[in-house]
Amino acid sequence: MALKWLAISAALLAGLGLVNAAGAQQASTRSVATKSAPAVSPSSVPLASEYIIGPDDLLQVSVWKNETMSRTLPVRPDGKISMPLLDDIQAAGLTPLQLRDKIAAALAEFMPNPEVAVGVVEVRSYRVSVLGEVQKPGVLQLKAPTTVLEALALAGGFRDFASPSKIIIFRKDAQGQTQRLRFNYNRAVGSAGEDNVSLRSGDVIVVP
Repeated sequence: MALKWLAISAALLAGLGLVNAAGAQQASTRSVATKSAPAVSPSSVPLASEYIIGPDDLLQVSVWKNETMSRTLPVRPDGKISMPLLDDIQAAGLTPLQLRDKIAAALAEFMPNPEVAVGVVEVRSYRVSVLGEVQKPGVLQLKAPTTVLEALALAGGFRDFASPSKIIIFRKDAQGQTQRLRFNYNRAVGSAGEDNVSLRSGDVIVVP
């Protein structure tokens, strides 16, 4: 009888061991399955989709399955880039998407269904000026989309006798004509930024 109970006890212990091992394996499997993937930090801050390419910007042009055509290109002072087969292409004044479509259309004469991607590797042409009654008047070299409120902050804020409600933004349109945009700092701040204005390269902010 004693031997029989010993055999039963051994079987029960073995069964418990198998259950515990299976439970541990399931827990391990659940742990692996639910482990979150590590966060991937972007290499650069994406530009706004309406960013306008300008002279001195550094572009990455990639043509799918064509390493010869893919390259990093600076935009020349005349606003153009040079590529094999296509010679000079006007880049300044276009968004990256517009330039992509322009290059793809030109390459279609030499290859079927070219797939092109255009990215801005480094922004070098995004400059605005802040003049008048600010602490640090001058030219701001910007690396990301910037608003008037942000530019004024970068210029150190207002001097004592500034008129924040009478700011003027001088901006050239597509035809080269200069526009005068009125900007009321007090209204923009009071509206929680709703009346804020996004700046374009070449804008001149004058604080009277």
